[in-house]
Amino acid sequence: MLILGISAYYHDSAACLLENGNLIAAAQEERFSRIKHDQRFPAQAIRYCLAERDVSLGDIDSVVFYEKPFRKFERLLETYLGFAPCGLTSFLEAMPTWIQDKLFMKSTLAEELNANFGEQPRQILFSDHHQSHAASAFFPSPYSEAAVLCLDGVGEWSTTTGWIGTGNQLTQIWEIEFPHSLGLLYSAFTAYTGFKVNSGEYKVMGLAPYGKPVYVDTIYKHLMDLKEDGSFRINLDYFEYCTGLTMTNKRFHDLFGGPPRKPETPLSQKEMDLARSIQEVAEEVILRLGRSLHNETGLSSLCMAGGVALNCVANGRLMREGPFKEIWIQPAAGDAGGALGAALAAWHKHLKAPRQVQLEDQMKGCFLGPSFTPQAVESFLQQNNLPFQKLGENEVLSRTARDLADGKVVGWFQGRMEFGPRALGARSILGDARSPKMQSVMNQKIKFRESFRPFAPAVLKERVSEYFEIDRESPFMLLTAPVRKERRKLVSNDDSKRWGIDLLNVPRSDIPAVTHIDFSARVQTVSADTNPLFHSLLKHFEAQTNEGVVVNTSFNVRGEPIVCSPEDAYRCFMRTEIDTLVLENCVLDKSAQPQWQEKADWQSTFTLD
Repeated sequence: MLILGISAYYHDSAACLLENGNLIAAAQEERFSRIKHDQRFPAQAIRYCLAERDVSLGDIDSVVFYEKPFRKFERLLETYLGFAPCGLTSFLEAMPTWIQDKLFMKSTLAEELNANFGEQPRQILFSDHHQSHAASAFFPSPYSEAAVLCLDGVGEWSTTTGWIGTGNQLTQIWEIEFPHSLGLLYSAFTAYTGFKVNSGEYKVMGLAPYGKPVYVDTIYKHLMDLKEDGSFRINLDYFEYCTGLTMTNKRFHDLFGGPPRKPETPLSQKEMDLARSIQEVAEEVILRLGRSLHNETGLSSLCMAGGVALNCVANGRLMREGPFKEIWIQPAAGDAGGALGAALAAWHKHLKAPRQVQLEDQMKGCFLGPSFTPQAVESFLQQNNLPFQKLGENEVLSRTARDLADGKVVGWFQGRMEFGPRALGARSILGDARSPKMQSVMNQKIKFRESFRPFAPAVLKERVSEYFEIDRESPFMLLTAPVRKERRKLVSNDDSKRWGIDLLNVPRSDIPAVTHIDFSARVQTVSADTNPLFHSLLKHFEAQTNEGVVVNTSFNVRGEPIVCSPEDAYRCFMRTEIDTLVLENCVLDKSAQPQWQEKADWQSTFTLD
């Protein structure tokens, strides 16, 4: 039984393939098209998924779409009618696309599949948007029974939902409906602080520690009515997202003292304080919802999905301060993971297939994308006359660990590509976490992104508690934890008087490259079970330095999707100041490469996120 899950047409299109309920492959379209957050029909991602199992579209039993277009259209119409005549411009812009492509999605999907693969699917099914999120969270989890919390901008009507998962069953127990949305509230502050909605939320989270929560009371007084149980209502007088083409309006701007910050202009303390304030509000909402869900269900385990579930700072607080003993978060928690959830919902709910619960989750470390054989890599390098060294596995590990210990930055390309927004040691850029200069070098000379953004540590699973105040695995970089107190450095009186971005220049621990200014870190634990090669690299680094932790960031530059192919990796390597590129068992030294030339300004080809 083969099931193909699809998410498309809004943002982060993706495809996933299940065989008898087992996850075979999953990938986002952006990795192939090289257009970040690509929302188009995921033809290339589907083609990859089929090739991974060596099947054709005609072999697929069911194609499942991750949401129900008619219900979403109903919400749009009711919203426009409820606010009429406001929103007429937005309505007129949206309707032609809906009527032509999105409303009759079954026909659209059938036409796209036929056009791209020359075959019609046997059947096309649809899953509710939040059901897809809930299924992606619970069914791959290691729990036979769990509470499930889904938070995002909006699906059809739902913005926040609570569920109970038992065996192969998912039962929704409550929902908060549009326009009352924590995700949209957070996105409104993302836009107001000058970042891009649906990608800049990470930046707001990273900026928050630089600020003070001076606007929290203003948010509760004017923008959000938050109840003790975590339920809330948004005061729509300050927002435009129901009817307009922007997130906020003049009343919102007046409340916070002026118009939104223009993108790419310098950040002020105001933006830092706004970021800290909305982050603290989001954390409080999630903590209250978690407590309520625990009280309602009496369950000790929690699963999470939806775009808001990627807020690792809030997740870390829920883990430390919340009532659940165990928390498992879907690593592709956003819309891309909806493709997986839709397929799993069809398998367990539509086909009523039983669920086999295992000690480990079913995500296979999230390494679900394409891989390239050493022969394919070598062929690419030889065809392009690129100098490289072909080494044995142990030599590759020793050489890479030595380069990292010497302060070099390494592009690391191994095995199957990750599914979801995080690089987890297959398509990664690595550096020495001990270096006080590494964060600045990586941000400014390699990633070409804002200097305030922190980097994550990849740490040996067996040593995580030596570095961070955390007592469990965090394999997907979805939990933030404090650096252990004994590893922190005292801040001098002069340094304590600094503010804002100046705080970047103050080393906070003996692993400063991965320690944020509030002494936190977005932790990735590396296991020999799910990623043995990356684990071995950390062991080699440990043998040379006595430290079992490195900087791990995604292999891309700002505005570019994570690299997929050896060609993508080499191009990124040459466009940046990465020192060493490791492509499977081939090692490339930057100083030995031919001069890199491009006819156009390559950075202009990427839309900045």
